[in-house]
Amino acid sequence: MRDVLVVLIFMAIAVAALRRPYYGALLWVLFGLMNPHRLAYGFAHSLPFAQLAVLITVISAAAHFRDVRWPRSVPITIMLVFVVWMGITTAASIVPAPSWTKFVDVLKVLGMTLVVASLVRTREEIIGLVCVMVFSLGFFGFKGGLFTIATGGGYRVWGPPSSLVEGNNELAVALIMTIPLLYFLATHPGVARDFYLLKRVPERLLRWGFGIGALLCAASAIGSQSRGALLAIVAMGTVLWWRSHSKLKIGLLVLLAVLVALPMLPDSWFERMDTIRTYQEDDSALSRLNAWQTAINIANDRITGAGYATANKVVFGMYSPRGADQWIFVAHSIYFQVLGDHGYIGLAIYLSLWFATYFGAGRIARLVKPHPDLAWAAALMNMCKVSLVGYAVGGAFLSLAYWDMPYYLTVIVSATGLLVRSQLQQQAPGPVAPVRPRPALTART
Repeated sequence: MRDVLVVLIFMAIAVAALRRPYYGALLWVLFGLMNPHRLAYGFAHSLPFAQLAVLITVISAAAHFRDVRWPRSVPITIMLVFVVWMGITTAASIVPAPSWTKFVDVLKVLGMTLVVASLVRTREEIIGLVCVMVFSLGFFGFKGGLFTIATGGGYRVWGPPSSLVEGNNELAVALIMTIPLLYFLATHPGVARDFYLLKRVPERLLRWGFGIGALLCAASAIGSQSRGALLAIVAMGTVLWWRSHSKLKIGLLVLLAVLVALPMLPDSWFERMDTIRTYQEDDSALSRLNAWQTAINIANDRITGAGYATANKVVFGMYSPRGADQWIFVAHSIYFQVLGDHGYIGLAIYLSLWFATYFGAGRIARLVKPHPDLAWAAALMNMCKVSLVGYAVGGAFLSLAYWDMPYYLTVIVSATGLLVRSQLQQQAPGPVAPVRPRPALTART
């Protein structure tokens, strides 16, 4: 039954995508983030839905080229530079074969991210992208939050099978990044109704639905027993509280939630969180430190890094402080992952992308502040910044440098910036026509 449902959903969106390429972009985002076919156990489980979504979107975009617009923005330009540099580092990799395989996979993700950015233009399309992202990951947070509450946090919640956020730690960070977007939709239910599936839903129902979804995502993230997620949710929650207009209400709500949740959590949760303080005794933490030192050694020796196959016996044999006989692990950090794969230049480009996205969102929020009709854009940009803070902190302990979600935040910021600048130019008064002097009157003779 699940297999048939997944296929029918894909076919319905695919038909719409052939008429409007924007729906092809949403189809790619849905199957890329959520992997709904992996929740089925029959013939649909292994069907190449992602490849079909790419094919449909490209064909539709070629047929409706007027709907395609190159997203001119600083973050998108930096993303292109990052892709070029990754091609150079892959060509110079220590272990070429697996590096090229991974580069092709990353190229698909970033290439389709650029396609999505080229198809998202209007407010309706921006909000639609936000809603699909929220649904794709919020689905796991919603059911995971209920499961965490029902079991008292005694079991871990897992993400979409066969995805980069399948693990409990990765899913926790994904949900933390989703919470600010849920908060935006909950506080702007009228804007959320721009998404065609929500047009007839009452605003009060949307407000409560997105608000409860945010709380359940938080419960799921805390119940994941992820130490990095705990630090990320504290950082994200602090920035979210600071950015909100109801600081007292949110502060009291968070305090109440903490007082209710802490006595319900099992002893295993507190024991795992305590390893943050005693990391010297934890093999997992020590293996990460070893991988981080390996990445530094690689970058110090090679300007292009090792290529994508950093967690390889050959590479660790050359650069690991402990050699290749033990602890050959991935970096477990977006920063050291990029550093080991692409060197200091690659890390500088990567950080520049997120700085440009973060501060670009801030500039857009300040730009629209005097315009009440664009208040939604300011709120969305602030929540994108909060989401990026969660990614920056949580990603410091996970290998999620090439995961789709944060790059879609770049798309949202770039598309919103282009939209609001276009609207402000239309609202601005036109140039005043110069006053021509009237010819002098001469007396008739």
